Amino acid sequence: MTAPPKLSRTALAAVIVLGVLVGSWAVGLLIFATSLDTVVEDRDSEADAIVVLTGGSERLSRGLALLEAGKGRKLFVSGVHRGVDLPELLRQVHLPQSEARCCIVLGHAADDTAGNAAETAAWMEAEHFTSLRLVTASYHMRRAILEFRRAMPHATIIAQPVFPDAVKHEQWWRWPGTVHLLATEYTKYLAAQLRCLFIPTLPERKP
Repeated sequence: MTAPPKLSRTALAAVIVLGVLVGSWAVGLLIFATSLDTVVEDRDSEADAIVVLTGGSERLSRGLALLEAGKGRKLFVSGVHRGVDLPELLRQVHLPQSEARCCIVLGHAADDTAGNAAETAAWMEAEHFTSLRLVTASYHMRRAILEFRRAMPHATIIAQPVFPDAVKHEQWWRWPGTVHLLATEYTKYLAAQLRCLFIPTLPERKP
């Protein structure tokens, strides 16, 4: 019987490196998943603005509740599909029409989290705002904070995570949908870290 061919040194080194990378990614995912926020740490501080990143009715309803509670002067909803106005947006997420429509602004320019940050930074600059309460899902908050600090390094950002029922924080590894969501989000977070490492801040916008 012929012995199986031995791996070359290059191939063996590649397998070892790949194994180390996969193992490091898996350990990082475990740390990421088990360290997600499960509560809102700062419930009381007020900010100039409340910023909601689209992606679920829980986010928008929480943003509206914060606005009504006086936690911000205006509510900015970033990442709204083009052509969708406020009444249509509220209907889509099955929320009642807001009485404070004068204080709600929709942003239609963002297609991803980095775009959310850039769009919000431009709006904050136009409003002369320097602080915001950021509303997004808890699993998304870490990457959102990273991108927002890159876009607005001098702004005060208060995290306001929401906790969708579909995302299982307890024993998350038993839920395939949650595992896939967290693995995807963790990979995107790593990519965002690399981007921020090489380009720490966005280029200054020309007036």
